[in-house]
Amino acid sequence: MTDRATPVAVRPEYDPLADPDWQEPEQPRTRLSWTRLGFLLLVLALAGAGGTLEVMHLRNTSGPTAKSWAVPYVDVTLTPTFQFQDPTANPANDVALGFVVADPKNACTPSWGGAYTLDEAASSLELDRRINQLRQAGGDITLSLGGLANKELAVACTDQARLTKAYRQLIKRYDVNTLDLDIEGTAVADQASLGRRVAAVAAVQKERKAAGKPLAVWLTLPVTPEGLTNDGVAVVRGMLEGGVALRGVNVMTMDYNTGDTRPDMLELSTGALNGTHKQMSDLYLRLGQKLTSPQVWSRIGATPMIGQNDVDAERFTLDDAAGLAKFAVDNGLGRVSMWSLNRDAACRGTFANVVVHSNTCSGVDQDALAFSKVFAGLPGKAAGGDVDSVEIPDQATTVDDPRTSPYPIWRLTAMYAGGYKVVWHGVVYEAKWANSGVDPSAAPPAGTQSAWSVIGPVSPVEKAPRPTPAVTGVKRIWAPGILYQRGARVMFNGLPYEAKWATKGESPSTEFPIDADDPWKPLFDVPGEPATN
Repeated sequence: MTDRATPVAVRPEYDPLADPDWQEPEQPRTRLSWTRLGFLLLVLALAGAGGTLEVMHLRNTSGPTAKSWAVPYVDVTLTPTFQFQDPTANPANDVALGFVVADPKNACTPSWGGAYTLDEAASSLELDRRINQLRQAGGDITLSLGGLANKELAVACTDQARLTKAYRQLIKRYDVNTLDLDIEGTAVADQASLGRRVAAVAAVQKERKAAGKPLAVWLTLPVTPEGLTNDGVAVVRGMLEGGVALRGVNVMTMDYNTGDTRPDMLELSTGALNGTHKQMSDLYLRLGQKLTSPQVWSRIGATPMIGQNDVDAERFTLDDAAGLAKFAVDNGLGRVSMWSLNRDAACRGTFANVVVHSNTCSGVDQDALAFSKVFAGLPGKAAGGDVDSVEIPDQATTVDDPRTSPYPIWRLTAMYAGGYKVVWHGVVYEAKWANSGVDPSAAPPAGTQSAWSVIGPVSPVEKAPRPTPAVTGVKRIWAPGILYQRGARVMFNGLPYEAKWATKGESPSTEFPIDADDPWKPLFDVPGEPATN
């Protein structure tokens, strides 16, 4: 990407499937007939032989025990920024945020896509604020490490102690409950990095459990039409044998490259999932764990690449999505993701008879968010579409203070470009498109979208950051009695301005954004302004 037959007494608030250490209790013992005993001895003999015959496993034909969980991926660093915290932009309650990788300049330091440090992502992408906003609306994040591009921390960082510290830092900063380890490319067979990753994750998972904050761990791996690759099975086994309590294995049902001119993506995907189920059943049995068929299904996830795949002939359609959703419900698949929310829209322009590979559109004919809405209906988590993006503070009592507002305070008469950020009644908003006179906190007319996305509430400890001057050397202080010609530069309140035309007695504005009819152009960048290049 780039589980239960015998009832168990539990506390009402405890979800056994969410506990990575929970296992199905063994079934009550029954008497074996001589025929059944002979069959069992044959199974054990085949398991011990280690020859070419596969280990046979007994299937439990009872219904699914897990409610499939929809957790689509979001490419965090992709432009334009996807507002995953906004229910009008994201029908899903939960999201998997990718990808955390090693900082190119410091192998043991986590970064977002190799482009942002954690602090830079907080300031430039508003990532921390948006995560908090999603949680206030009842959702949550899964933190995804790895991916196909860049180097995952365990691959780049060879210092075990520093690697473990980096994982610990990530989980603490984002208060992570679910970790997704996306292992692709050469990393699947990199034994040294696999060992380091197992040790680090096992250590952090153990620490979280001791602190009363269990950490669920998913492996995301490539898959063939027949199931996991041999390297993939080895990765799963290494994790289990290394002491990691796996919540499940999420397989990337995409890019099969079968050579077919019109492959059936749903058939290939369900075949891959059935193959993975058999492999997982056999693996758990070899490791001495007795899991029923539904329990194994609850430990498997699927991630299709919606629309056009990287392989030209492969296209995952909306019908395929509906079929996969039904398969997930029928079998109790533990998780269904998709790559990605950023791509869940039709490509613009004329693409007739042209294969479209894009990070920001699907390459197939669809309505916006059509794939998301198919999977958001899965029963594992409630969809977030009816949840307000944030509880807006009481407008009668909330007064925005320029000294503590991280962005300019919204003004009725200002013209806002798309991407501009403002503060209004204690909440940060971002303009979806150019607009003026549209109250960010007001509900849009029926059948329309708001011109503003809710980013999240202003923290009580925030302060107004200073604008950044784009020029140096301006010394002249503005004075009211002087006639300034076009191009004249002055300083006002410690910031540089340039006259757009001849002006006298009109002071530069300190309200941002500057109105089009203001005679002074700011020569500095205002926090909240979208980049112009």
